[in-house]
Amino acid sequence: MPRIAVFADVQNIYYTTRQAFGRQFNYRALWERLSKQGDIVMAMAYATERGDDGQTRFQDALRHMGFTVKLKPFIQRSDGSAKGDWDVGIAVDVMTHAPQVDTVVLLSGDGDFDVLLSAIKVSAGVCTEVYGVESLTARSLIESADVYHPIDTDLLLP
Repeated sequence: MPRIAVFADVQNIYYTTRQAFGRQFNYRALWERLSKQGDIVMAMAYATERGDDGQTRFQDALRHMGFTVKLKPFIQRSDGSAKGDWDVGIAVDVMTHAPQVDTVVLLSGDGDFDVLLSAIKVSAGVCTEVYGVESLTARSLIESADVYHPIDTDLLLP
């Protein structure tokens, strides 16, 4: 069975599914789908830590499914803007783990990852798949993936 590594940009998926559908992403449905395609040997979920009870329950549910949850503190700047970006951390983990798997699955619509996908296809020889909300996913990311899966209602919570 193909070995699969999953990397979830939780904030990106949360905000894009909420904006496009007014609903939340169903990580369990994704896990079930990917499990039919191969062996999920690692799964990482990258999120911000706000100390919110609902968020803690969500993170615990991800852990129960098999995700390793990586958290960064949510930083509210004095000008009202916020910071909690995991792009570099995701890129480092993908580059580190891609040589050990057959397929890298990225959940994000962030176009900054297009170069990453192109690089690991060459350096690690992996297949790359992206899940993202089509209207909110960078065209460059869609084009850099071997397979693009638009998130639709079948991957959303009711």
